[in-house]
Amino acid sequence: MKTKSKLEHRLAATALRASEIRYRRLFEAAHDGVLLLNPGTRKITDANPFMTKLLGYPRSQLIGKELFEIGLLKDEVASQEMFRKLKRKHEVRYEDLPLESRSGRHQEVEVVANLYQEDGHAVIQCNIRDITARKAAEEALRASEERYRTLFELGPVAVYSCDASGVIQEFNRRAVELWGRKPVSGDTGERFCGSFKLFRPDGSSMPHHRCPMAEVVSGKIAAVRDAEVIIKRPNGSRISVVVNIRPLKNEHGTVTGAINCFYDITDRKASAEAQRHIDVLAASNVELKQEIAQRKAVEAALKKSEHHYSQLLEKSQQLQEQLRQLSRQILSAQEEERKEISRELHDVIAQTLTGINVRLAALKKQAAINTNGLDRYIVSTQRLVEKSVDIVHEFARELRPAVLDDLGLIPALHSFVKIFSKRTRLGVHLKAFAGVEQLDIAKRTVLFRVAQEALTNVDRHAQARRVEVDIWKLDDGIGMKIKDDGKSFSVERQLRAKGGKRLGLLGMRERVEMVGGTFCVESAPGQGTAIQVEIPFASVRPPPQKNPANKPHWNVHETNHCPAEKCS
Repeated sequence: MKTKSKLEHRLAATALRASEIRYRRLFEAAHDGVLLLNPGTRKITDANPFMTKLLGYPRSQLIGKELFEIGLLKDEVASQEMFRKLKRKHEVRYEDLPLESRSGRHQEVEVVANLYQEDGHAVIQCNIRDITARKAAEEALRASEERYRTLFELGPVAVYSCDASGVIQEFNRRAVELWGRKPVSGDTGERFCGSFKLFRPDGSSMPHHRCPMAEVVSGKIAAVRDAEVIIKRPNGSRISVVVNIRPLKNEHGTVTGAINCFYDITDRKASAEAQRHIDVLAASNVELKQEIAQRKAVEAALKKSEHHYSQLLEKSQQLQEQLRQLSRQILSAQEEERKEISRELHDVIAQTLTGINVRLAALKKQAAINTNGLDRYIVSTQRLVEKSVDIVHEFARELRPAVLDDLGLIPALHSFVKIFSKRTRLGVHLKAFAGVEQLDIAKRTVLFRVAQEALTNVDRHAQARRVEVDIWKLDDGIGMKIKDDGKSFSVERQLRAKGGKRLGLLGMRERVEMVGGTFCVESAPGQGTAIQVEIPFASVRPPPQKNPANKPHWNVHETNHCPAEKCS
């Protein structure tokens, strides 16, 4: 007997251990939070892994805490109230409790607490389920149903539904408006349609039990698309509607009802009929309109021809007037240039030569009287002669710089810019692409004259402090840009105006276009004026091939010219 009792005790102990292992596995693997509490102290004695994950606290920090201390209940009073209910009912359920995790994440949980005996000791087990996702889904469903209900009620299309027996279940405001009456939902005495009477498009009567809704509900037809029906209202008025009906089916495919969407086309039909009458009237006038159109076309052609010749004559007169004005301006410019040369010759060279003559006479008299100081008179006279030579050279450069023909465009520009900067006290930055010298002499002359005229205009009108002259290579030619930081002007107004500035712009453009180039002027307040020229490489002089050492270097020359006292 003792042996049997020991065996039974061992078997019972083994079964108990197996049960505890199964319970522990369930406790550890549960996808709900599980807390075990001491009823006497209301403190947590154990927590499964899911609960620690839900709250974000390790198990060691949960043990010994009360429920309100981990945020599951509002406060200690609520915790005491829960334990009192547990003692009375042995079960307490909370459907929706807020719970905040250690990281601050807010979630909603469902709590079920049970009081039971284990090995003669009272134990409280709390199962906590996270229902945040479910609540969010319920809220989304509610919002979706609300949107559907709003759309159902406010939509411009009439909508109603019937069950499998044809009893009307739901209908919206627009359906009541088109029916002219409001049926009672669920009224078994009224089936398939809420209208007073129905008619076919040909005017024949259509009983409700033979209407399109009845045929779809009964399964005679699968659906209805864009069918026309005439509704007669209780007040006697009639409207034409287009109906679209689809069956409602359950998961087994059995028809449980149908939904009908219909809209009023009465006005559209009336408009179509009115349009048909208009088309008939319009067709009767087609031949008359065609004849009138032919006559008007002939008249218009005659008027257009007369207008065209009138425009040509007016344009010819305008061109002649422009040519006369341009000729007068050219003559005026030539006269001004002659006047300027004459004034320079009279005021500068004549005075210088007179000074030389006076000094020579004084020299002659001094030599006859006393030879002392003769060298000083000779040196002074030589300086006047040198000054006269310099002035003659300057006139020659203004008319046609010899360095342009002898050395090329870049040296000519350097020479001109240096003298210009010294005379005007303007800072000029010159940056030139050496390959420009491959252009023929006519095109290099055009570039020089444009730069010369542009810089002269800057000095006369722009009140600028600095000018940039940039020459660069294009894919098929050479580009040049002269940009200043001075006052702007209206390009169009200057081209339309009379005077030297207009002639200067026209002269530059004519020079450039004469060699196949393009000329552009841009001027804007605060940005100064920019003149840009592009000249193609057509007729470029081929580089010599016999001596590679004489090949042109396609590099860039860059210099700054400024008044002597401003240069460092």
